[in-house]
Amino acid sequence: MIEISVTAPIYNEEENIELFCGKMHEAMSALGRSYEVILVDDGSTDRSWAVMVEMARKYPHIRLLRFGRNFGQTAAISAGFRESKGKIVITVDADLQNDPADIPKLLARMGEGFDVVSGWRRHRKDPFLSRRLPSIMANALISRITGVWLHDYGCTLKAYRRDVVKNVHLYGEMHRFIPALARWVGASIAEVEVGHHPRRFGKSKYGMSRTVRVILDLVTVKFLMDYSKGPIQMFGKIGLIFAVPGVVVLLALVLGNILYWTAGILPVAVELAKRPFWIVTPFMLIIFGTQFISIGLLAEILIRTYHESQDKPIYVIKETVEPR
Repeated sequence: MIEISVTAPIYNEEENIELFCGKMHEAMSALGRSYEVILVDDGSTDRSWAVMVEMARKYPHIRLLRFGRNFGQTAAISAGFRESKGKIVITVDADLQNDPADIPKLLARMGEGFDVVSGWRRHRKDPFLSRRLPSIMANALISRITGVWLHDYGCTLKAYRRDVVKNVHLYGEMHRFIPALARWVGASIAEVEVGHHPRRFGKSKYGMSRTVRVILDLVTVKFLMDYSKGPIQMFGKIGLIFAVPGVVVLLALVLGNILYWTAGILPVAVELAKRPFWIVTPFMLIIFGTQFISIGLLAEILIRTYHESQDKPIYVIKETVEPR
């Protein structure tokens, strides 16, 4: 029985892989516990796969997975979760900015009874304006919305118990929200400070282009955490926000006209009724409200189909190399 599985997504990191594997072997061997290292090639276009094969021949605990094309970091982490065999699963970046020597810190914190331990790069070695400032804002936003307060959601170096990862399904860019999804399934979460190093080789795969996808996935996570069992509760509330004012305005206009023509009072209602805005607006609000409620009902059906459907991975493995 393997105690610890370490998984690392790799995309065009040919210059870092050999150093990374050496550091990982040194750190994990010193633990004196059974382990495996799963490297997932996410459709690299450089020599990453060739170097990975060389490392698998050199180090006995390395397993390799190779995607047929680039599916993204979330898919690579999901593959690592699915293929891992350890009681504890650790994720780490292979660009050497995460330090494998920090893994014992995560394991020690997990030994206190926590299900998820997240790394916190308190002293990041990245540019402030382009990387650290957006990260600070994103972490505050994610923590606020999900209710799981962490300093560093973007740090890949994290440790999970197997019971947690087998109940977490990843899509889109959701790998950064795993602690929030883990809390949803009842996991206890802790955070430890870890080191961070400047990138020595290669080019960062992160950028502002991911912002929109992250925001949309954050909305999805919030939906899954609060409304996955009853989406009508969310869409219904939005629908009522639109529909109720529309009905109130429409009833006020109708009642005002009735009072004017029967008792000669509220002439302002007649004047308002002559203006297109006050005629079109209540009908549009009612239509919007009806649409949102209808979307909620459809979502209810889809959610039930989702929970009952066959579990399929979001990636395709082209090739594997087992430990020697």
